[in-house]
Formats: sequence, C-alpha cells, structure tokens
Amino acid sequence: MKHNSRHLARRNAVQALYQWDITGQSVGEIENAFINDDAFVGVQRSYFQHLIENVPRRCQVLDSQLKQCTSRELDSIDPVERAILRLSTYELLFRPDIPPKVVLNEAIELSRVFGSEEGFRFVNGVLDALVNQKPVMELRSGQHKEVTSQEWTNSDS
Repeated sequence: MKHNSRHLARRNAVQALYQWDITGQSVGEIENAFINDDAFVGVQRSYFQHLIENVPRRCQVLDSQLKQCTSRELDSIDPVERAILRLSTYELLFRPDIPPKVVLNEAIELSRVFGSEEGFRFVNGVLDALVNQKPVMELRSGQHKEVTSQEWTNSDS
C-alpha cells in the first residue's frame, strides 16, 4: 500500500513519541535522528516536526482528556498505543482541519502496524469516546484553532 507523506509523518511521529516517552530524550535529539535517517524519505517533514514538538508540549492536556475516556491508568497502557492515543488526541483537539474520521482511521492503521494484536480495538474505543465528548467537539468548532488548513496545504518539505 502506498502511503501519503502525511501518513508517513504520523508513522514516524508515533515512533519518535514512543522514544521520547520511554527514554526521556529531548525532542530535538530525537527529531535530528529521524530527519537524518535514510529511511525518512517521502515524509512530510514539516508535519512530523509539528507533531513531535506539539504533542509533548501539550501532553498534560492530552493525558487529561484521555483519562476521561478509559478506566485504565495511562501508565498501564502499552507505550506504543499511548503514543498513538496522544498523537490522535492532539489532532482531534488542536487540528480542526483534519476530520475526526481521518484521525480515527490513521490511529487504527498505526495501531495495527505498531500496537499489540488487539490494540487497535482499544485505541478505537478510547478515541471514539473522546470524539463524542461535548468539550472536544466545541474545541473542534474553532474556539482554539492551532493552525489553519491553508498553513498545511502544499507544505511538503
């Protein structure tokens, strides 16, 4: 399956966020390692950078929203699935230019690739609960826009 550059950015961002969560390395160190890797071909670099800079910066808000959608402690969630949930929650809350259906589909696909065997079901359930929360939908309606869709149109770099 051929993937677009933004999907590849998310895929690399999940790996980078996992590394950040597990090792405690700085985002800058991780970013440089990914960008300088020969496998970083076809990735929308600007979106990758946007995600790995903003997800950690807003981690407290993201985790707070996630806690409302699961009965499990976040520390007990598989670290890969936690990275996928954080990235997806960021997109749901702060990227109203991305339709929720796209966010959920990407999260499920990433969970099937990187998560545990049935992890995609858990990720889907948590994100579905999140999407149906009124405060999330109010945020998506434009009260707290992170960026406009024009800023990301044709921004492959």
